[in-house]
Amino acid sequence: MIKQTIAEITNLLKNQQSITSIQEQSYYQDERKGVQNAIKRRIKQLEKEQALLDKYVEMSSYENDILKQNSEALICGIDEVGRGPLAGPVVACAVILNKDHQFTGLNDSKQLSAKKRNELETELKSKVYAYAYGSASVEEIDTFNIYEATKLAMLRAIAALDVRPDHLLIDAMALDIDIPQTSIIKGDAKSISIAAASVLAKEHRDQYMKQLSKKYNVYGFEKNAGYGTQQHLDGIKKYGIISEHRKSFEPIKSHFN
Repeated sequence: MIKQTIAEITNLLKNQQSITSIQEQSYYQDERKGVQNAIKRRIKQLEKEQALLDKYVEMSSYENDILKQNSEALICGIDEVGRGPLAGPVVACAVILNKDHQFTGLNDSKQLSAKKRNELETELKSKVYAYAYGSASVEEIDTFNIYEATKLAMLRAIAALDVRPDHLLIDAMALDIDIPQTSIIKGDAKSISIAAASVLAKEHRDQYMKQLSKKYNVYGFEKNAGYGTQQHLDGIKKYGIISEHRKSFEPIKSHFN
């Protein structure tokens, strides 16, 4: 019997979808180092995939608890981005996931690479049941404070949806609205619906800041999204502020008011 090559076994391993099935293959006992390394790589990959699936199930617990009470409930996840920057609006997104959703790897946008966020944004936009954005301007942030402006952005995102949600899952906020709601601290890492909103909100705001950087290219908005990086602070010192800067935020408040 002709022994399979390491390359052939490596290719066969791609078709194995569980560690148990790998262990049942004849080549599992093959002592060649190349074969054993290939097996270890595939097992590690499967373990990583399983960990992502387990995390997804864990992050669906809030949604599943609501669906146990009403299997047809439209559950809306809401999150914002842009509370901390020195420039630009605060942006919120409201998302109602599709039935049987499986956006493997979805997590708090701050935990994801730019590439993964971009991939997830494309997938979410094409598959979710509904999504909408809301924002509060720099003027509103300076007038009402960032906390109240954030709530305003969230309410606008909900109002912009094509459908009315039955329950809201909100990242660490309570909204003045007559829809049942659950506020979850660090919700973008605990609820899959809020995580989806987190990704879409961040990508949407980042694009806005990149467009703004084409008009005002001395602050590094395309890289810092308006946060107070050294380049941004240096730009403020040298060129002053623009209308998109938050005048109620330090160090702008002390130097330009």
